[in-house]
Amino acid sequence: GREWWFLVALVILPSHVCVCMSAGVAVLRKWIAGGVCRCSVRLDGKTIVITGANTGIGKETSRDLARRGARVVMACRDLTRAERAAEEIRRSTGNGNVVIRHLDLASTYSIRQFAKDFQDSEERLDILINNAGVMMCPKQLTEDNFETQLAVNHLGHFLLTNLLLPKLKSSSPSRVVNVSSVAHHGGRIDFDDLFFSQRPYSALESYRQSKLANILFSRELARRLSVCIHRL
Repeated sequence: GREWWFLVALVILPSHVCVCMSAGVAVLRKWIAGGVCRCSVRLDGKTIVITGANTGIGKETSRDLARRGARVVMACRDLTRAERAAEEIRRSTGNGNVVIRHLDLASTYSIRQFAKDFQDSEERLDILINNAGVMMCPKQLTEDNFETQLAVNHLGHFLLTNLLLPKLKSSSPSRVVNVSSVAHHGGRIDFDDLFFSQRPYSALESYRQSKLANILFSRELARRLSVCIHRL
């Protein structure tokens, strides 16, 4: 495969070329990774919800916020994996105030149930981090007949955010963080065929559409909330 040809290249190419290639790969990886948060502000007394928190960016974000003293609510689809991740975070940070709740962003029923249970049981919500997502998956429809990538990456978070807005507003100053991707630059939203029912399905085009939707939602949400604040 590609790994074999890469090893052959390392043997054949001159050493200075290999060094340049290695440096280029390192720079590319650093660029893809983006910036590093070095903030150490304490978050004691704050409640934070993170979707897709049992792996990847969501898990590391949960760990960092727990280390700073926040109450972290890990909203995950797979509760078994979520509990393993939560227990690891509790041990590594010494923060026992890390909890899990079931949330399937591919189901509007699950989203509404999560929001209802959260508002009934939690006193506040200081930060909502919409992190969960799927990428480049084959065409599938959710139980609500939405195309999966747009449903999970955008529509689910759109509904969740709006259902939790009352709690966010009552906990003001609060914030919403929507995790997007540079892929939004190539995105185009086809309002006449959001779910690829009339055109050939492209996993990449669908992903880009969902990431552009994240950006547009963030901007419009900020505008509307700013108007509300100014009116107050």
